[in-house]
Formats: sequence, structure tokens, C-alpha cells
Amino acid sequence: MNAKTILGAALAAGALAIPALAADAPMMPYGVQSGDVTSNSAIIWSKTDRPARMVVEISEAADFAEARVIEGPAALEPSDYTAKVDVTDLPAGARLFYRVFFVSLEDITVKSAPITGVLHTAPTEAQDIRFVWSGDTAGQGWGINEDWGGMKIYAEMARAEPQFFIHNGDSIYADGPIKAEVALADGTVWKNLTIPGKDKVAESLEEFRANYRYNLMDANLRAFNAAVPIYVQWDDHETTNNWYPQEMLDADDRYTVKSAALLGARAKQAFTDYMPLRYSTSLEKIYRQFDYGPMMDLFMIDMRSYRGPNTANRQEEQGPETVFMGSEQVDWLKDALKTSDATWKVIASDMPIGLVVRDGKDAFENMANGDGPALGRELEFADLLKFIKDEGIENVVFFTADVHYTAAHYYDPAEAQFTDFAPFWEFVSGPLNAGTFGPNDLDNTFGPDVKFVKAPEEGKANLPPSDGLQFFGQVDIDAETAAMTVALKDLTGATLYDVTLEPAK
Repeated sequence: MNAKTILGAALAAGALAIPALAADAPMMPYGVQSGDVTSNSAIIWSKTDRPARMVVEISEAADFAEARVIEGPAALEPSDYTAKVDVTDLPAGARLFYRVFFVSLEDITVKSAPITGVLHTAPTEAQDIRFVWSGDTAGQGWGINEDWGGMKIYAEMARAEPQFFIHNGDSIYADGPIKAEVALADGTVWKNLTIPGKDKVAESLEEFRANYRYNLMDANLRAFNAAVPIYVQWDDHETTNNWYPQEMLDADDRYTVKSAALLGARAKQAFTDYMPLRYSTSLEKIYRQFDYGPMMDLFMIDMRSYRGPNTANRQEEQGPETVFMGSEQVDWLKDALKTSDATWKVIASDMPIGLVVRDGKDAFENMANGDGPALGRELEFADLLKFIKDEGIENVVFFTADVHYTAAHYYDPAEAQFTDFAPFWEFVSGPLNAGTFGPNDLDNTFGPDVKFVKAPEEGKANLPPSDGLQFFGQVDIDAETAAMTVALKDLTGATLYDVTLEPAK
């Protein structure tokens, strides 16, 4: 009988439900996470420190009465000892408790202490929904300052008791080394935890993984991960600032690896290792859809993987240089929006629509390229907006981050240069323990009207988290009225702005 068979027999007998600890037991220093939750499944993630097999118990009861025990994969060197289990056959719309432990593969009588988490499966019937969203974690050298309380905004988001969290990207800053101390404008010092691998830009797979391990050293983040499932997308800083697949970093002396494509491949490996993502290595797609009952469908798009080069973005016709999401993804999104019968169509976007984000003096990082008609990458988005209008698809709302301040935008064709679309809202939040910037210039192509903005005072930039300008958003959908209330919140949980959107009938 081999080791796995013996382990399986022990699990069937319930012998491993309460681990037997030993001095050389596997450790779980980075906690647990759940993510990509559906109405009947969830990805559960953890990491250990040695060859060991992941075991998950899941139950509707906090005391794990009648828990189901699932033998997971072996955590081995190629995955940096991370492991995931896709737990299926779960009840819809339910609050579930899970716990994870690891069984040593060197001695299967030795087990780790368990770590417990909570998740909420998506409903199939009308149910009140609450979620939070934001982005941009540990950027611009602002790392884990335990003297200040660590990444405090994660604790504040947890207090909102959301059913899930949308992370809009820049979940790490692979291009942002962390120094032990940063001098502040008031003469005090911001003190960071530091680890090997975060003292330079990430180039190797190990260095990219070190960025995720670094963030998971924060107790607030680990506690949040255990309490709130995540839907995550990636943007640029998971690899390097403003990157696109065709880029060569010849002018950046920090990098010995010059190919952004190579860096991006290593970055995606680390991203999928460390995030609770339902991910197919054969397809390598990060864009995906989640049904959240009759109230909401969630569309996670990818504006990073398929784009053409960052250019002046003024092309009059679509071509290789104007690609942003790419035709395959756009066709997928059109079809998914058209066939959705949910009231609200929530699009999680890793970049804002009408805010200008430059890449140097003469190039643009996102689709916005300054005032005027739809040109360059805007052509792809104009086509999508026209499709939404022509097909009569209603209640489409965009949630995004990236620009390191918070805002509410209403896009109105009556104020736009390109007018063949239906009005819609976009809400911006972030950062999460990173530098605060903005506000960015507006591009009038799609007629954005700023209903609210909170950003640094003019002339100030890269403000530390201790200045308080850290932001997240909260969304509540009422099961009875189907109204969506969006609130923009700060580091203390205070509501800066809110609006209730009534669904189109």
C-alpha cells in the first residue's frame, strides 16, 4: 500500500480530522484563501513549507459537524509548496466554514495545525448581496509597517462583512522594492518589514513569488483572506509598470531580463500559484464570468495580456496597435453580456475608461488618449459600447482601480464625442496600502461627468498610507427592490460618497 493510499484510508476513517501535531510538522505561515466562488464550488488555497498533502474540511457548521473531508494535491517544489482544491457540490447561497491542514509526505503521521476560513457561495435565488472592491497593494515602497498597524484597510474592509472582494489588479508591486525605512515629510520615519527578494525588481520566478509572500506576512491581509472570498484580476505591477507583451526594457537599467513577455510569463506563474484562481494552464485565460443569482453577473476582464504596444494611440482604424482586450475576449464579453439574464452586469476592469494614464510623454497606458473622437484603443471600446446599446443590454456598471484615488463617473452620450452608446456608471477606488496620486485628466471621448472625487491636494503625490488617503468601495444590492447602492469609503470605513442606482425596468 503506497503513501497516498494509506492517507486516503486515514481520511476515510476520519483519523485526520483533528491533526496530530509534532515538532517537525508542516507550517502554514501565509494562512488560507478562497476565491472564484460559484453557486456550488470554490477554490481553496494555502501554502506550506515542505512537501506535504493539502487536506480541506468543509461544513455548514462552525464546529465542523458532519464536515466533508477532501484530500487535496501534494504541495511540492514546482509550485513553491502552494496548493489549491476546487471544492464542488456545495449548497448555493450558503455561509460555509472550511479548514485546511497539511500532512507531511515525509512522514504521513505528522500534520500541521489547521487554519480556518469562511466563504459564501453565490446564490441561485434572489438574495441581498454585499461586496467590496479596490486595488493596488503595497506599492511605491509603502510596505508592511507594523508600528502603524500593518495594512489596516484590509481590516476595515473585513468589518463591512462582504460576501466577496474584487481585487482590480496590482495585487503586488513586482517592480517596487521595499526599503526598511522611508523618510516622511513630517520628519518621522515609515518602517517596513523587509525580506529577501523584495530588495530589487522581480525578474526570476522566485522573486515574483517573494512579492506575494511579502504581502501575506501582513496579519490584516491574512485575516481578511480567511474571512472573504476573492475574485482577482491582474494589471501591470504584477509584472512591471505599464508593460505590454511586445515591450523590451532596454532603457531600464534595473532589469537584466529585458523581455516583458518573459517577465510576464514568470509573473503569471507566480500570480496563479499564489491566488485562489480557477485557472487552466492550457488556456492561460484570466478573464472569466461568475453568475451571482438573478441579481448580478460578474465579468472579470483582462486589459493586460492581449494589448498591443503603448503608442500615441491616435490611429483612425483598428489594427494590431489598437488592440486592448483583443477580439476573442471582446467577442466573449459581448456574448456573455447578451445572454446574461441577471439584473446587474458588473464589469470588473483593471483600468479606468475615461481617465488619461500616460506611459511617458508621448504614449498612453490605457484607452484614453485625450479629448476628441474615438481613436486608437478607444475604437475597440466604442464598438463594445455600441453593441451594448444596440442589443438593449441594461444595468451595466464598471468597477475599477489603478489610479490611486477614488471617484464616481457618469458617462453621458449627450456630453461625449462618441455618442452611440447608452449612459453608464464607473466607480474608481484604491489604493490599498500604496501611494496616493491624482486626480488624472479626463478624456471627453465618452463624456465622463465626475460626480465625486477624493485625491491629494494639487502638487502632492505618492502620499503614504499614514496620510489616510486609502480607499475601497462597497456595493449593496437589495434583493427586494434590486436597487444597487455604491459607497466610496476611506481607511476608517467612513462613507465619502454614495449613490443608489435603480435598475432599468
